Amino acid sequence: MMTKLTQRALNELDKLARQAAKRSYSPYSKFRVGAALKLTNGEIVTGTNVENISYGLTICAERAALVRAVSQFGPKIQIAAIAVTNLNGQASPPCGACRQMLAEFILPDAPVSFPGSGGVRTMPFSELLPRAFEMKLG
Repeated sequence: MMTKLTQRALNELDKLARQAAKRSYSPYSKFRVGAALKLTNGEIVTGTNVENISYGLTICAERAALVRAVSQFGPKIQIAAIAVTNLNGQASPPCGACRQMLAEFILPDAPVSFPGSGGVRTMPFSELLPRAFEMKLG
């Protein structure tokens, strides 16, 4: 079961993710990705991918948005929803590294919207990463 979020709210997140993708730094792959996170405090934070000539140092849009959210609002943030998009018309669900990073902050039933092979897909985060690596802190 996903957190209740209207289709209009998801469309707005997608629009903001698309705007973020326009600011992508992707001179090598030309794959421009944007992400928009809706936090439980109502704030929306965006991010875009930032490539590096050493591909392993590239930062995905989802992680860029997450780092920005923690930087702006602190380590106790919780993500209520996320939209990921790209300007290349390709399927692009969050990668494994992004899924694991998001797992520390996202509600299990938060909707995740992303371009799939048959169009936009939306699913609860717990289905996107069903067995995240976890550790209880404190």
